[in-house]
Amino acid sequence: MRATFLALTLAATGVGLTGCGDVMVAKTAIELKDVPPDILAVAKKTLPDVTFDTAWKKSNGHYEVRGKAKNGKVREVDIRPDGSVEEVE
Repeated sequence: MRATFLALTLAATGVGLTGCGDVMVAKTAIELKDVPPDILAVAKKTLPDVTFDTAWKKSNGHYEVRGKAKNGKVREVDIRPDGSVEEVE
């Protein structure tokens, strides 16, 4: 019983210290004009009603492009270097 408790405590501590596998990716703000045209085209196709105004390039090569929809809601799309969409928020 004591060994089980110790093992569970160590496992929980390990997960707490290292997280659940999420990798921190640094991102650098870039001007919208510096986003490759094909990446910006994917963003506009994915979120056609959004006026994009902010962009970041991530350390893994992906781009994050953010703007506002006509209803005022902030929308964001993450795009891989090959032009595929990673995530839409």
